[in-house]
Amino acid sequence: MNRRTTLKGILALSVAGVSSFSAYKWISLNKEVNIAELQSYKTLIDELAETIIPSTNTPGAKEAGVSGYIVNILTNCTGKREQNKFLNGLQDLEAYTNDSFDKSFVQCNANERTNILKHFEEKGTYSFQILNKINNKFLGQSFFSKLKSLTVEGYCLSELGATKGLVYDYIPQTFEACIPLKNNQKSWATK
Repeated sequence: MNRRTTLKGILALSVAGVSSFSAYKWISLNKEVNIAELQSYKTLIDELAETIIPSTNTPGAKEAGVSGYIVNILTNCTGKREQNKFLNGLQDLEAYTNDSFDKSFVQCNANERTNILKHFEEKGTYSFQILNKINNKFLGQSFFSKLKSLTVEGYCLSELGATKGLVYDYIPQTFEACIPLKNNQKSWATK
């Protein structure tokens, strides 16, 4: 057997395998999204958001209605690729939780929930920053990054988040560009 022919065959086979996987990934991310399926995950999204911003002496994400904001943004303001990626992430999260803990995410305690989200945070990022930028450019944000950013965004834009979680000054008396925060002062909701 000729060594060059064998190497060419191996190279061609590996290129075909990588390209077919990439084509499958591209097609699965650009298929039509079932919006009703996204609505069915609203309680799971509620619990995920509450794990990210829990209720303490300020209201949590669940109380602020962040899941409605997330579903609304994903339904009306997000492309098919990111919608599919988010739905796939929710399905992966449910499968991982059932495999690891033999129960759903909603039934897990706070420590288990935190460990699950840490797993998905590590899974969604690479150790090299350039790979994260390339992945975000071509495939969009990872599931956990999108969930975390939408949760924080939804919480800060909600009435409870802006008035109870942050400091809200409806009508400022004077404009001062840079004001240092006092000890234990909340961040400003208006900037």
